[in-house]
Amino acid sequence: MTIAVLLTTFNRKEKTLACLQCIYQQQLPEDVLLDVFLTDDNSSDGTADAVKKQFPQVNIYHGNGSLFWAGGMRKTWQYAVNTQPNFYLLLNDDTLLVDTAISTLLKCSIDTRRKNDKAAICVGSTADNETGKISYGGKNLVDKNSWGKEVFVFSETDYVDCDFANANILFVPAKIVGNIGILSTAFTHGLADYDYTLKAKKAGYGLVVAPGFLGTCIDDHGNNWKSANTTLKERLAYLKSPKGLAYHEFLGFIKEHFPKSYPAVFTKLWLKTLFPVIWDKFKHK
Repeated sequence: MTIAVLLTTFNRKEKTLACLQCIYQQQLPEDVLLDVFLTDDNSSDGTADAVKKQFPQVNIYHGNGSLFWAGGMRKTWQYAVNTQPNFYLLLNDDTLLVDTAISTLLKCSIDTRRKNDKAAICVGSTADNETGKISYGGKNLVDKNSWGKEVFVFSETDYVDCDFANANILFVPAKIVGNIGILSTAFTHGLADYDYTLKAKKAGYGLVVAPGFLGTCIDDHGNNWKSANTTLKERLAYLKSPKGLAYHEFLGFIKEHFPKSYPAVFTKLWLKTLFPVIWDKFKHK
C-alpha cells in the first residue's frame, strides 16, 4: 500500500525540513510505503537544495514563484496521480505530525469505509504550538445552508463528521480522486481545500475528523481585513489579492456552494474594504 504525501513550499526552509523529518519518523504498518512529492515555488532561501541534500528520496518539482498554495499543491498532486497510490496525504509544510498521525488517518479511512460502506476523506486536527488550542481541522457551519459562523469539530476519542475542512492534514483515498479530481483551478491560494471537501461531500463521500491532535501548526493568519490606518488603495489591493480577501474567487466559491449567502458576503467584503473601522472597533473576523 502506498501513500503519496503532497507538499508545496516557498521560503520556509527550516519549517519544511522539520515537517519532512516528522514524515520520515512515522510509525507505520509494515505494508505501508510513503512516497513524498514536493513542489518548491522558486524559493530564494535554498529550500529545494536543502531538501534534496537531507531527503534525497523526495520527488522535487519546481515552480516559477507565482503558484501560491493551491497552485503548488495542484502541481504536486498532478505528478503524484501518475504513480497511482492508494491514498494521498495533503500536508502543509509548517505542520509537524505526531509519530502516529498517518497510521491514525489510515485507520480512520478503513474504519469509516467499513462502517458506512463509502469512501471518506479523513481530516487531521492541529494544535497551535503557542496556545495549545485547535488551529486547523474540520469545521461545521451553524447554518448548514449559509456561509457564516463556523465552529471547529474535535474529539479526543471519536470519529466525527464535519461540513468542510482545512487541508493542513487531509487524507484522501484514491477512489475519491478518481471521481472528483484534485484541487480546482478556480483557486489561486486559499479556499481550494474548503471547495474540495465540500465537493466531496456533495458527491456522496464522507468527511470525517480523526480523533485527537495529529500535529501542531501555528495559526498565523491574523485579521482578515486591513485596518482604517491603511489607505483605500492598500485596502482595495487586499480585497483582490489571493492572499487577502480573494474577492473574485471568494464570490465564486459562495455562488457555487452557498448561493443564498451571496448578497450578504458581497456586502461584507465591501464594508470591510470601505469601512474597516467597524472591524477595527468590534474585532470581527
